Amino acid sequence: MNDPFEFLRQQEVKTEREAKRLKLRTQVLMTIFCGVLLAFFAVLFQLQIVNGESYLPIHYQSTISERERVDSSRGEILDRYGRVLAANAMSYHVSLDMTDMGERRNEIISSLLELCKEQGVEWAEAMPISKTAPWTYTDEEPFCYEGENEAGEKELKLTYLGSLAQARGWVKDAARDSPDADTLFTAMCLDFGLIGEGESPDPSDREVAGVLYALYLRAEQINYLEYVFAEDVDITFISKVKERGLDGVEFKTDTTRRYLTDYAAHVMGTVSAIQPEETSYYTALGYPLDARVGRSGVELAFERWLHGGSGVRITEKNEDGKIVGQSWEGGEAPQAGGNVYLTLDMALQQTTEDLLTQFESTLEEAGGAAAVVVDMTGGVLAMASYPEFSASQLNRATQGLYAPGSTFKMCTAAAALSEGVITTTDTVECTGRYRYYTSPQPACWINPGNHGLENVTEAITDSCNIFFYDVGRRTGIAKLAEYAAKFGLGQYTGIEIDEAQGRIAGPETSAALGLTWSDGNTLSAAIGQDNNQFTPLQLANYVATLVNGGSCYEAHLLKEVRSADNSQVLYQHQPLIRSSIELAPAALAAIKQGMYDLSKTAAMNQYFRDLPVEVGCKTGTAEVAESTANAVFVCFAPYNDPQVAVCLVAEKGASGGNLAQIAAGILNQYFSTGSSLDSSSPENTLIR
Repeated sequence: MNDPFEFLRQQEVKTEREAKRLKLRTQVLMTIFCGVLLAFFAVLFQLQIVNGESYLPIHYQSTISERERVDSSRGEILDRYGRVLAANAMSYHVSLDMTDMGERRNEIISSLLELCKEQGVEWAEAMPISKTAPWTYTDEEPFCYEGENEAGEKELKLTYLGSLAQARGWVKDAARDSPDADTLFTAMCLDFGLIGEGESPDPSDREVAGVLYALYLRAEQINYLEYVFAEDVDITFISKVKERGLDGVEFKTDTTRRYLTDYAAHVMGTVSAIQPEETSYYTALGYPLDARVGRSGVELAFERWLHGGSGVRITEKNEDGKIVGQSWEGGEAPQAGGNVYLTLDMALQQTTEDLLTQFESTLEEAGGAAAVVVDMTGGVLAMASYPEFSASQLNRATQGLYAPGSTFKMCTAAAALSEGVITTTDTVECTGRYRYYTSPQPACWINPGNHGLENVTEAITDSCNIFFYDVGRRTGIAKLAEYAAKFGLGQYTGIEIDEAQGRIAGPETSAALGLTWSDGNTLSAAIGQDNNQFTPLQLANYVATLVNGGSCYEAHLLKEVRSADNSQVLYQHQPLIRSSIELAPAALAAIKQGMYDLSKTAAMNQYFRDLPVEVGCKTGTAEVAESTANAVFVCFAPYNDPQVAVCLVAEKGASGGNLAQIAAGILNQYFSTGSSLDSSSPENTLIR
């Protein structure tokens, strides 16, 4: 009888033999795999470690490294509440690649320049040689400038012109050899193939040479960084260039400056390309030659915060043109410029400009005009100048110089009270004419007539000339000038944009002007005439200094600077006291009371009675010629807790009282709708 389990035992033996064969095959395969893997690593080791240096040149020959400057975006400019005033917008710019132009290089550049002139497109070039004959240098240091080495020792360093001239053989040793502009320019044009031996360059050669200079400059001195030939070009220009098939002319997207409001143009300023005469200065700071920089206003004043930093992107491509890697030179990517927040309130700025323009339109013979609003620590809340901004118009708010007229009388009063010449209760009798001197014997403004006995408060309200003639004479011109300077009059205010200094009347000022000073001049100076000349900004800050208790703060437009994403405050302005006046509380109260009482007179109250705050003010009529006077008006509010001071000046505006309505409109805007963040436009809202 057969064993019933024999079959099962045979199956077990068979299964065991198959398992052993599978294990053996697996071991063989693993051994082969490990052998291949070891061989692979051995080859890599041989290529990368043992023979790596010998293969490195082959690697570089098979890849192409392209260097491209990537500009950072310029920081935005915003008002105190975050309303964007200046930002960046996408546009097209033209760049040139000389390697793609080939032998037609000069022809292509000439054709491109022809199109630019035809389409009104401005192109950039910074060759420091005049654009017309006779050829002269436009840079005071066309070859070298004085710098310091790593040890801090002074040494001469070549400018870009000097470096390129030496590299291309126009000058053997640019640090020593300084040929005249005609000799150098002729050598350049000969080298560029624009003229032949013995020929002289002409203006058309100068245009092409300027472009070639910029191209060669980048090729030989600054590592092939992109040359931005023209910015913000339109589609029409792009189409015409493409129609001509101009090789090497490329169009790329870029950002350009956009101003989102027409208001505060005098303050904002402009940006433009670096000019030839500025080349040495900006290149020493590390700027590329085609950079756009602040030209005026806050764009110039805060350039170091706004411009940011560029980076150089290195792109590696294989022989098929495919990108195989990208990196930033030195590991430094472009750093966007900071966002600059101004002290301006654009709602208040708009109101101020509109009111000033409306007033000027009512005058038969309108001249210039200006308005300034400041807070108690010198922050400028609004600054207007009329006529509106143009390249030929100065900013009258900071550069216009005007006699203050009777608005100076508070300064005379402060000097006399502080020096003990008078008390708050002392009186002077106004008889209509001041007869202390045999000559002159100037009249009060109400002549014929008189004010009678007047104390300092009444004299300010009535603007009594006789009172201030007498008090000014007794105080003396030296003290009047001293206090005027302490109030910041005739002094630079410290504002970040261009300003005039002005002058304070006195013997030294008259001597400097070639005039003779006599004791009688003190009378005119005491009422804001003679040679007193101040800016509207100085007058506004003077009033703020008076009513804040005597601290004259530096005027400023900068509130703070934030990072590009607004996540960090990079700088915050801290108020700076430039001078101080120790004015007794009773003396200050007497002066302020006179300004308050003036606001309650019939002539003034019609404008100020509906305001949500009480006001102190002073009018001024500054004679500039026979039958011609400038109108000056200053005020502050609120009366019991001053927050803002205002100055208005209108050339040929006659009486300062004519400006009271504008002042009331400005104060109404500030205290009714424009003085709090809640009432302002949301952040990043466009101003229309």
